[in-house]
Amino acid sequence: MIDRQTALALAQDSDTDALMARASFMRDATYAGTVSYSRKVFIPLTQLCRDVCHYCTFAHPPRRGQRAYMTHEEILAVARAGAAAGCKEALFTLGDKPELRYRVARDELASLGHESTLSYLAEVCDLVFRETGMLPHVNAGVMGAEDMAMLRGVSVSQGLMLESISPRLLEKGGPHYGSPDKDPAIRLETIRIAGKLGVPFTTGILIGIGETRVERIESLLALRDLHVEYGHIQEVIVQNFRAKAGTKMSDSPEPSTEELLWTIAMARLLFAPDVTIQAPPNLSPGMLDRLIAAGLNDWGGVSPVTPDHVNPEAPWPHLDELARQTATAGKTLVERLAIYPDYALNGEKWLDKAFRTPVLRLVDGDGLPRTDSWMTGTPSTPPPLWAGSLAAVSPGFTDIIAKARDGGDLSEADVTRLFRARGGEVAAVCEAADDLRRAMNGDTVSYVVTRNINYTNVCYFKCQFCAFSKGKMSENLRGQPYDLDMDEIIRRVVEAWERGATEVCMQGGIHPEYTGETYLEICRAVKAAVPGMHVHAYSPLEVWQGAKTLGIDTADFLSRLRDAGLGSLPGTAAEVLDDEVRVILCPDKVNTAQWFEVMEAAHNAGLRTTSTIMYGHVERPVHWARHLLRLRNLQKKTGGFTEFVPLPFVAEEAPIYLKGNARRGPTFREAVLMHAVARLALHPHITNIQTSWVKMGPEGVKACLNAGANDLGGTLMNETITRAAGASHGQEMPPEKMEAMIRDIGRVPVQRTTFYGVPPEDQVRISFGAAPLGEVVNTPARRYERDVKPLLYRTGLVGAAE
Repeated sequence: MIDRQTALALAQDSDTDALMARASFMRDATYAGTVSYSRKVFIPLTQLCRDVCHYCTFAHPPRRGQRAYMTHEEILAVARAGAAAGCKEALFTLGDKPELRYRVARDELASLGHESTLSYLAEVCDLVFRETGMLPHVNAGVMGAEDMAMLRGVSVSQGLMLESISPRLLEKGGPHYGSPDKDPAIRLETIRIAGKLGVPFTTGILIGIGETRVERIESLLALRDLHVEYGHIQEVIVQNFRAKAGTKMSDSPEPSTEELLWTIAMARLLFAPDVTIQAPPNLSPGMLDRLIAAGLNDWGGVSPVTPDHVNPEAPWPHLDELARQTATAGKTLVERLAIYPDYALNGEKWLDKAFRTPVLRLVDGDGLPRTDSWMTGTPSTPPPLWAGSLAAVSPGFTDIIAKARDGGDLSEADVTRLFRARGGEVAAVCEAADDLRRAMNGDTVSYVVTRNINYTNVCYFKCQFCAFSKGKMSENLRGQPYDLDMDEIIRRVVEAWERGATEVCMQGGIHPEYTGETYLEICRAVKAAVPGMHVHAYSPLEVWQGAKTLGIDTADFLSRLRDAGLGSLPGTAAEVLDDEVRVILCPDKVNTAQWFEVMEAAHNAGLRTTSTIMYGHVERPVHWARHLLRLRNLQKKTGGFTEFVPLPFVAEEAPIYLKGNARRGPTFREAVLMHAVARLALHPHITNIQTSWVKMGPEGVKACLNAGANDLGGTLMNETITRAAGASHGQEMPPEKMEAMIRDIGRVPVQRTTFYGVPPEDQVRISFGAAPLGEVVNTPARRYERDVKPLLYRTGLVGAAE
């Protein structure tokens, strides 16, 4: 950030174009190719005000026959119309403490059961949120800590324009003469209180009302000092004065275009990148591209329902037109909430408890609002990914794609940038990934005939996302705990082979009675029963725990498993391979380093593995980037990963979601991008990208197959883990349906083995038209007779044993 001395010196800088270029560069480094806005309704609770600003037409004295305050019914009518139009913000704007000036305000408040305007405001904010789900943002004027704390409990953000730090404007003849609440010291104190209370805050300056450039800079610096101290200023508005008929300043000159552009650029240069710079689009028609060129990254609230009651002479642009003009400047228009992304994703700090879960369920991994109803595992129709995209893709973005296509190692920043793609950028990523898929895999789509066998759902680990495990200490006790007898495991393996399977995928909960010998016995039994069956089994957590129970190291245990018949390992228990995420999601599970230790040991033992990610819950795109790059680095070292499998979080029955502490799973854009970005970021080291029909559904996997994926995974026969979390896409996708789905998109189906080889002809033949599955028997979990309680090994970020 520019220091104070340099900033004040720039007051004399007449090279506005140079300042704009610097500001635009700073903006692009953080906000990439987007400009945001909030879809809102404007609710003017009262237009009475004790101040008499000389440029204002919003406030007026009491009028005969007109209520001082909007009623509940009037407020809800506006809010419901907004909700029906897709609005998420209810902006409450009102005059400052009219009850201190007007008896009619005091009397009406008394009839409503309130002593103050702010008390009534709190009531109606709560009403709107409860009745419509819209998120209140309040511009309620200056106030003390008690009132602000009250409003924090019923709103997601608050705002107060500083306007200017200059006390000259309060003098006789100035625009703020006779307006006690415009005292800059009082306004700054209100903004300071907001910081102390952790209120996400909107503020800004009004230019062209008699202030100088130096005073503008001083105003911005005062706001910056408060933000540096508290971190609560989410946006700074640069609003240009507009002369309005019927006011004392109706003949005053408006600020020039250059003054507005210079001020926007200065604001961008003065503030850290995390602070948004905004200017209202309706106050500068015909020059929105120039505002963007000055460093702006937000248009503020725009309503498809209500007028701008503060500037009624300046209608908001239609959202389609705003998107078009934004695209003309090379940016994609994206919707945001009243609370900005970083604040929304850190609700523990910035939101009252009442809003944390509702906000979390509204947003995606970037903290921007979900704009469709698609959810992982549900039968909902996927939305179009880039319909109506208007903005051109920037050269910097295409450079990242070109680097990936050429096999270059992308950086964490590169991969994160690809995950943040919007609009036409999504199309560019998906098309590049599909081109790379075609070059590496041709037009075939592979799948394997396999059976999932989850031998127990009893587990003593407490993963916050898991709806499958059942046990005394599990987070979710719905359903019957089971522990399959060996006879039932073998029956399922034999039946799978007779239905054309070449692989069984076996995993389960970490049963407190299981030891490493349990896993060895299962392998030996399967291979004895069906020697030709490939055993793909045991997550890194099971391997880690099995080794611990035998008192041997991981490498030794893996060698024993291999000798017992284990053919490969699933790369599950990965979730997100970053301990910032794992400490929330699965703190007692293997940590990131331990997961990679098991994988590397497996590869060194000649056991190949898959790799996975489970995403869309508490993490952010930067964590996805770290995950992919860590997989890439191990693959470059060992070459042991056969494929990468994105597993979108199924939220519906997951404990962490039911507790209100996770998002609703990835958006469809995020889910498809995970496959596409993985293809680019892992190229040329991991060449198979799989998409899950259980989680994505038939239409979802088709989109992924056109965005870099080349494999549909297994037919499964039985699937319990995803179904337990609430997915509804079924337990089996037989070869007939699998191949029909592949042919629907013009691709060529091919059945494969675990290692992408050609399966035996007899197995392929009998996989078609296979007999229905017999009834499964989930042996109820039994009590164990024992003299000594088994040790429960805690790995990961908790460690130790119980």
